[in-house]
Amino acid sequence: MQVIKTIAEMQQQSLDWKRQGLTIGFVPTMGYLHEGHLSLIDLASERCDKVVVSIFVNPKQFGPNEDFTNYPRDEDGDLAELKERNVDVAFLPPESEFYPESFETVVTCTRLPAHLCGLRRKGHFDGVTTVVAKLFNATMPDVAVFGEKDYQQLLVLQRMTRDLNLPIEVLGGPTIREEDGLAMSSRNAYLAPEDRKAAASLFAALQKARQLVTSGMVDAIMVRQKMTDIIEQAGGKIDYVAILDPHDLNELETIKDKAHAAVAVFIGSARLIDNMRLKG
Repeated sequence: MQVIKTIAEMQQQSLDWKRQGLTIGFVPTMGYLHEGHLSLIDLASERCDKVVVSIFVNPKQFGPNEDFTNYPRDEDGDLAELKERNVDVAFLPPESEFYPESFETVVTCTRLPAHLCGLRRKGHFDGVTTVVAKLFNATMPDVAVFGEKDYQQLLVLQRMTRDLNLPIEVLGGPTIREEDGLAMSSRNAYLAPEDRKAAASLFAALQKARQLVTSGMVDAIMVRQKMTDIIEQAGGKIDYVAILDPHDLNELETIKDKAHAAVAVFIGSARLIDNMRLKG
């Protein structure tokens, strides 16, 4: 496995592969890899001849009071995992290489970020779309894979890719869960032992929502309240609980053909997100 740290070298490697007629799969990460990340790598491997995984904790998607400094990092462990997965290139650009002092450009998606995490984390999605656009330019993939756990992010990046006419297929990989249903996330490392049980309430609330909708409930407000009760009874502090149209993320009052549930909850010091398709 190659470890590449400069954009120029990464671009050259991708061009060399393309001249050989090889397809490139790309999985962007912020490191501290877990089975969720590894499942995305497997999906990229199934679809493409070569696989590139980036590890870059992107400062531009963190707010001033968020956890950029404390975000969990384990470069040696991550590289060992990537070698075991037969990844072709680990792309680890330093911040100074990726965002030089003269950097001033922002890629903005306007509509989809005006919901959910975009309302709570001002500037977050500008940071996400900007870094991913730069990563796409560096790696030149044919296929890029993102986790469905970050459902809003997936929709935003699919929209950005379409709107900018980038010749890249953006795929979503299924959420990988712990035995109790907690979605795997690097931020789960923040959970104290006493908070770990409470964190399972996110999945329990989503399951309850699906059960209610499947049984015929169409009142989205009532579904949200049932979800909220489950999470708060477990000790979680609600950031949002939403029943949405799965395509435009507009909140629903009445559930008809299609519905998606999304939650963001503070458990101890961790802000956890999760989502689930309820119908359609």
